[in-house]
Amino acid sequence: MSKSIKLSILDQSPVRKGGSARDALQQTITVARQADQWGYTRFWVSEHHNAAAIAGSAPEVLMVKLADETQQIRIGSGGVMLPNHSALKVAENFRLLESLFPRRIDLGMGRAPGGDRISSALLNPSNDFSEQSYRQQLDYLQTFFTDSAGTQYGPVLAVPQADTIPAQWILSSSGGSSQLAAEYGMGLAVARFINGQVAPRIVEAYKRDFRPSEFMPEPSALLALFVICADTEEKAQQLRKVLEYRLIQMDKGRFEGVDDYETIKDYEFTLAEEDRLRFFHADRIVSGTPEQVKEELTQLANEYDLDEIMASTMTYHFEDRLRSFELLAQAFSTTVVTNHQLF
Repeated sequence: MSKSIKLSILDQSPVRKGGSARDALQQTITVARQADQWGYTRFWVSEHHNAAAIAGSAPEVLMVKLADETQQIRIGSGGVMLPNHSALKVAENFRLLESLFPRRIDLGMGRAPGGDRISSALLNPSNDFSEQSYRQQLDYLQTFFTDSAGTQYGPVLAVPQADTIPAQWILSSSGGSSQLAAEYGMGLAVARFINGQVAPRIVEAYKRDFRPSEFMPEPSALLALFVICADTEEKAQQLRKVLEYRLIQMDKGRFEGVDDYETIKDYEFTLAEEDRLRFFHADRIVSGTPEQVKEELTQLANEYDLDEIMASTMTYHFEDRLRSFELLAQAFSTTVVTNHQLF
């Protein structure tokens, strides 16, 4: 039996070549508004540093604007890179968000630096990049959210006080973080857009070892990957080549903005690059017409035994990105209200 699949979006506010960060952020706001109307479940924004091609550096700030511009969709971080920050400040930021927008806030957390280690060390000079420190931050975060933190001098409160707790999710591209999600009773976001070889067994292990928590009594998992949906196969192939070219450039440490198809259409990947695309990047991307994309995503949802797909889409032309999300919603029969006012 085909399962009912919820759709969500991870948006990184990509900056195209010749464009500006302001343009990218305004486009993210527009996508969130449309996703809200199209029936998407959640809309997450990322944290990246020292990369001019991505405008999303402070998800907790952007989330305020996104939640205010939408009505129903859950707004979250995909994610806050916890080692870059003080656990108390993260708790206060998200308690403030939860107070403003109750029961609509997701706190997605990751352990990666979200950039290079120099930037991460500057963001948090005490960051030692160890798993033990990450676990300690997760422990601290729970005490702040439950008002049980204190020192020899008295209690330490994460303010403002809130009646509800933001839903907490762990981002994972490997087995280690998925086990933390199970242990702490958090949601699991499987980052296949980072690691195309991440296996379904990590979801199986997460569900098997899940310990119910106060804020999440049952395990909840989603699969995040690059998705490109277009009206024709030819268009989908063009958009996929733009993304593949971008990923290859990032492999080489080149983090310039997204190129347009006309600029790179005659580019021929080297044999080494083709191998890289085939064996590392191919499984990170699903592309095609709505029917093709729906079939492949449904198959992945069955393989991973989950019912939510989170799509990340990077294109040069914003209209292509918006159209991809619209077609994806139509393919899965969510409520689609077309309104292509860009800003």
